[in-house]
Formats: sequence, structure tokens, C-alpha cells
Amino acid sequence: RMILEWDLTKKWLRDRQRDPYHRQAKEAGYRSRAIYKLFQISKKFRLIQNGDVVVDLGAYPGGWMQGARTLVGEQGFVLGIDRKPIDPLPATNVKTFIGDITQLTGSEIRQHLPRLADIVLSDLAPNISGIWEVDHARQIDLARTALTLACALLKRNGKFVVKAFQGDLFQLFLDEVKAWFQSVRVFRTAATRKPSAEVFIVALRFK
Repeated sequence: RMILEWDLTKKWLRDRQRDPYHRQAKEAGYRSRAIYKLFQISKKFRLIQNGDVVVDLGAYPGGWMQGARTLVGEQGFVLGIDRKPIDPLPATNVKTFIGDITQLTGSEIRQHLPRLADIVLSDLAPNISGIWEVDHARQIDLARTALTLACALLKRNGKFVVKAFQGDLFQLFLDEVKAWFQSVRVFRTAATRKPSAEVFIVALRFK
């Protein structure tokens, strides 16, 4: 078993070194390659605008927060939430706090915001067990929790982006999102690794 784990670790390190998005993120000083997923989503759907209020659920290590801060500019506001402490970003309009989104309520999060959010982001994923049915179910549960919080945090016509794993439970969750938003699209970013079942649900115009 130790030999297998060592081989898997070596493969992961080798794949990461070959990953152009990992190299670009490192060279640009970004905290994770995931920032390019957010940039690609935002460009495609004109998602984040200057002056927006953005909530990032499950924000550690802060890559999406960095991207959101770049897009909202000086007049916007970014709030990141995670169970792990996030190193502060050098901007007065970016805040973080430690919290478990499965335990938090919308009213608790709103206390940290200047106003209702324009956009709620969720790149949440469970700790991977290796059992696909379990991992898929856990991820959809997290996505559903993010949807509940988004509905409590967004202003009218607000936007919601949530990661989801494709599988048996995906369509049911997608229909739940459609009940709350006027326009819902499923988008796979160029930065998503090829073997991944990851897609992003981009929901616009909160009802």
C-alpha cells in the first residue's frame, strides 16, 4: 500500500508540473490554478463587474478571492468563507472569516456584507474518498447547501456559480437551481482537467 501511495503521489506531482495553468498561476503569484476557471467563467458570462459584492463559499486558499478582487476593483467587496484560515489579501475591500457553510445561516453571513450580494460563488468539493457514488452525493449536497445560502444572500437578479460533479444526482440539482433563476447554463472551463467530472452551473437573474 505504501508503494501504491508513493506512486500516486509521484504521478500527481508530475501531472501538476506539466499543467500550464499551474505554471501560469505560480508565475503570476496567484494562490491556485482555479483562478483561471473563474476568469474563464466571468469572461464567458460577463459575470463579475466593477463594484460588485461577491461572496466566495469555501474560499481556501484564496485563488477565487484574488480573481474576484481583480474584477470588482476598488469599489467592490469580496467576502471569503472557509473552515480553514485564509491568509489575508492586501486589499481593504477583501474580508474573510472562518466558518463551516453547512452550519452557517444566511443572516450570519449577511452581517459581514455591506449589502446583499451581486454574486455568490462556490467551488466547494468534498474530501475525495475514491468511491464515486459517495463523492458525487457529497458534492451535490455541498452544492445544494451553497444554493440555499445563495438564495439568502443574493439581491434580485443576482448571479450564482456553483461547481457540481456530473452523475445520477446532477439533473435533479440542476432543476432545483432553475427554479430560482431565470437563466441557467452548464459550463466546463478550459482549465478543468480532462479526466474530471467537474462542471460549473452558472445561474443568472435570481428571481
